[in-house]
Amino acid sequence: MMELAERFRGVFTALVTPFQDGAIDYEAFDALVERQIEAGVTGLVPVGTTGEAATLSDDEADAVIARTVKLAAGRVMVMAGAGANDTRKTVEKIRRAEKAGADALLLVTPYYNKPTQAGLIAHYEVAAEETHLPVMLYSVPGRCGVEIAPETCASLIRRHDNIVAIKEAGGDVGRVTQLRQACGDDLIIHSGDDGLTLPFLSVGAIGVTSVVGNVAPREMVQLVEAFRAGNMVRALQLHEMIAELTAGIFIESNPGPVKAALALCNLAGPEMRLPMVPVSDANREKLAGILSRFGSAAAAFQEMR
Repeated sequence: MMELAERFRGVFTALVTPFQDGAIDYEAFDALVERQIEAGVTGLVPVGTTGEAATLSDDEADAVIARTVKLAAGRVMVMAGAGANDTRKTVEKIRRAEKAGADALLLVTPYYNKPTQAGLIAHYEVAAEETHLPVMLYSVPGRCGVEIAPETCASLIRRHDNIVAIKEAGGDVGRVTQLRQACGDDLIIHSGDDGLTLPFLSVGAIGVTSVVGNVAPREMVQLVEAFRAGNMVRALQLHEMIAELTAGIFIESNPGPVKAALALCNLAGPEMRLPMVPVSDANREKLAGILSRFGSAAAAFQEMR
């Protein structure tokens, strides 16, 4: 388990899927991936919520995962989003992600259906039995309407060796302690909320699956590394420096703001697929100010190193 934990330790960036005129902008995507790797991230997460998985066709999802794997070339882990609200579709997505070369799978709780905990156990057991890849559970009640109970996690990891981690995105630091009390060191925990990365690390999480990392991968990596090195002053400085950017990146529903921020940085376009639309003009202006202040603070911080 220690060796596996090291593979999940650090920053995993939940990649956006750039679009141009309705199609995937692979030129921008390739540059974004390389920028992440150069910044020192541990992993990449294509075809998740931030990647607008809900509006990608199966063929598009396959292509994005396969391209991420090719670009990563073994330098970082590729954990593909493969969740759905139909267990049969989840199994199909798992098989396709495996074929595309993914190293691990991120499986969100079934949305809209609101299954009971017994339903979640049954769903994840079927999924785990269909793959040899490590599985990260994804609990995000704000989007899915259901939370994975700590006892459910404990039951799943006892029965399935390849269920190894959870992305905890319920906005509650106390959940980390509850999960650790139920599962101990047998469950790897990632923060699913950028703004809670440092608090999560302080109580037992070992990484973050990050949206902000699309824009500020170096700073997110430095935050986690500073904590791991025991440099709490530096970790807190980075946490506070990133705080306004984190708030801005979630000023509207993800991934609208992060795409707007990338566009303002000339890294990718702001285009999205309906029913998602670009952020309002007012919020784009707010993001521009936030990015300007963040850029100045980040530059000054790096000079002080």
